[in-house]
Amino acid sequence: MKLEVNSARLQKLSTDLLVIILDRELQLSTIEDPELLGLLKSLGKDFEEKIVKKEYFSRWTGGIKHVLVFHTALNTSYNIWERIKIYASRAVSWGSDLNLKEVTFLLNGADAPTYFGKVVEGVIIGSYAFERYKIEKNKYLGEAKISLVTSDAGRAVCRKKFERYALVSNAVNECREIVNEPGCAVYPEVLGNLAKQIGKQHGLKVTVLDEKELEKGGYTGLSGVGRGSAHPPRLISLEYKAPKKSSVRLALVGKGITFDTGGISIKPADKMLEMKGDMAGGAAVLYAMKAIAQLKPAINVVGIIPSAENTPDANAQRPGDIFTAKNGKSVQVDNTDAEGRLVLIDGFARAGELAATHLVDIATLTGAVVRALGQGYAGIMGNHPGLIQAVIRSGNNHGENFWQLPLPEEYKELLKTPYADINNVGGPNGGAITAGLFLQEFLPEKTAWAHLDIAGPFLFDKPWKHYAAGATGFGLKTFVDLCERFGEYFPAQQP
Repeated sequence: MKLEVNSARLQKLSTDLLVIILDRELQLSTIEDPELLGLLKSLGKDFEEKIVKKEYFSRWTGGIKHVLVFHTALNTSYNIWERIKIYASRAVSWGSDLNLKEVTFLLNGADAPTYFGKVVEGVIIGSYAFERYKIEKNKYLGEAKISLVTSDAGRAVCRKKFERYALVSNAVNECREIVNEPGCAVYPEVLGNLAKQIGKQHGLKVTVLDEKELEKGGYTGLSGVGRGSAHPPRLISLEYKAPKKSSVRLALVGKGITFDTGGISIKPADKMLEMKGDMAGGAAVLYAMKAIAQLKPAINVVGIIPSAENTPDANAQRPGDIFTAKNGKSVQVDNTDAEGRLVLIDGFARAGELAATHLVDIATLTGAVVRALGQGYAGIMGNHPGLIQAVIRSGNNHGENFWQLPLPEEYKELLKTPYADINNVGGPNGGAITAGLFLQEFLPEKTAWAHLDIAGPFLFDKPWKHYAAGATGFGLKTFVDLCERFGEYFPAQQP
């Protein structure tokens, strides 16, 4: 798909499909062509009432062969940013269904520059499909030309937004591709090699610790989880250094379980195939780091991915096993299917070794958070209100929604065991919260922390908003925005 920005006059446009977005208050499209304006007026006074129920499509004549009109009142369930992404995605689908190879968005209104990046995101993310293993692929996207027409006055702003949103949206699609891959194709060594490639291409310092180095370094959580697999674990770190000196070192820690059978505490067979996506948090960190390296925010960032495959065999970790974590606390493994928190604590230890001042972890951690919040929201909790609110705000900026859950001290009682310092599960109630409380016990000292449980929105089995069925890359856009706006959120911590 070729995607371009220009400021051609409407009367001179030649396209198979012209896309117009209308709003009662915002001016996104300015219709200067008298014939096209006449077409819209000829539909009658109730035209707006018609198109708030369904988009309007019509054949046209001359250089513009078809016209597609959306009204932002179509999807009141979402905010204006999300609606625009949805319309952009739908427009490309119209083009694909009717084989209209040239699609042009009319974004020449006074308010269009503000929302321009959302159109770019809707087009790129909405056009993605996982087709690697299919004989018949959608050839349209390889042949289509998508034009975004701006006003002369808004072109400079729109060009800048185009570059930023295209970069991040393409990173999201790369993340989705890896999460959608089967477990036989993506395992810890593969993630380590991808990290090395990204580091080489974009100037990141990359370290990948293999199973022998993990054992030697005392990363017992990760080593234990990966012990039953033919694919040994890896602890991956990617380090970005800000152009100027910064006192901030933000660690993004992503759970990288490339396939989760549950181990000895094996999962039911139904939908176990989705557990190829149990590394969605790690993938979000990996490709966020790729985007961050190119956007060059003003803070230091390190991406950490503790990666393992959780499978049962004669060497696998057993229920009741006890190990000692790097901070000296002993952990009883009551349930081997609560393995994500065991690899994350080694990610936390690595963040401490790399002198992180702030830490945000992301994981497909608990079914409990899905039962509490459904699929559209991720849970968030932590020890630093400012960091939690910063993550929520960054997520809201890009349609990634978080809901804060508490971390009550009294619930720590649920993690007690007579055999070790802490149990890895806390019983049937409050599972998302007790998982957060468990993680809190292994934080590096004096580190601001937020924990993101993305078990709900990491993957959908049917289309959602502007996403096709499958992985969403949830969290990546939040991380990039958080790094870009960190000085806005925490001005006192900037040099």
